[in-house]
Amino acid sequence: MRPSAAAGAGDASDAGSGPEPGADHEVGAGHAAGGRPDAGIAHDALLRFDGVVAGYGRRTVLHGVDLSLAAGEVVGLIGPNGAGKSTLIGVASRVVPLIAGEAWVEGRPLARYGRRELARRLAVVPQAAPLPEGFLVVEVVRMGRTPYLDPWRGPRVVDEDEVERAMRTTGVWQLADRPVEQLSGGEWQRVVLARALAQRPAVLLLDEPTSHLDLRYQAEVLAAARAAAADGVGVLLVAHDLNLAARVCDRVMLLTEGRVVAEGPAARVLSPERLARAYLTEVDVFDTPRGPVVVPRI
Repeated sequence: MRPSAAAGAGDASDAGSGPEPGADHEVGAGHAAGGRPDAGIAHDALLRFDGVVAGYGRRTVLHGVDLSLAAGEVVGLIGPNGAGKSTLIGVASRVVPLIAGEAWVEGRPLARYGRRELARRLAVVPQAAPLPEGFLVVEVVRMGRTPYLDPWRGPRVVDEDEVERAMRTTGVWQLADRPVEQLSGGEWQRVVLARALAQRPAVLLLDEPTSHLDLRYQAEVLAAARAAAADGVGVLLVAHDLNLAARVCDRVMLLTEGRVVAEGPAARVLSPERLARAYLTEVDVFDTPRGPVVVPRI
């Protein structure tokens, strides 16, 4: 294992020099709405942001964010606390309103979806997601089928099939008849993920799904996310653990102060200099056969 070199020609390049064709790129602080139209954004993306500006009341958090998420892809959102990662998830799930810019799901403006229709295309696993008490695990996962159910009829065979598929994907099928109050933290998180997968979404939004989990359950939750991607789902993942993000994500997007400052494969984005600027602390980045490992310099 050896420390990685400083960002150079093979890494994400400065916006001023312009990214090479097909290369990953660093986005300057001035990149905002009104810049290059559709720069780097795929028109066939499942989820797409162009110049998104959003925030809470008078406080603007996101400043001209561009994003694209393709089918079968896991994209990681990384950056320091307060960078806007969870706000971005909130915009995609329509919890946080747009101030400016545009957002699309499957090529259609996000604002044109009704709640039920959007829930058939997009599922969210929020931070510390609660589970309703007094239910069995299978009943909670079955709630993910609500957008498809006729209120006057019970679950159909296809609904039960989707519930089983989601539970097997997340490894909780054997917990089907267990009361949710008896779940461990890792089991709880996997049940929340199973409920989201039961929606059969095209886009899966995961906001720090491994927080407070031990190593085994971190691995199991992220393996389930990768399995969903292998099934064609586009996964957008907020992660504070840079090493886990490097292992599981096809691309990462580094945000600071509400702006995307770099994006691309983790091996190119996670340079010591770039991370030091973003996190305001010195780090060492080691190249390993399974990807970069980031260690704070203590």
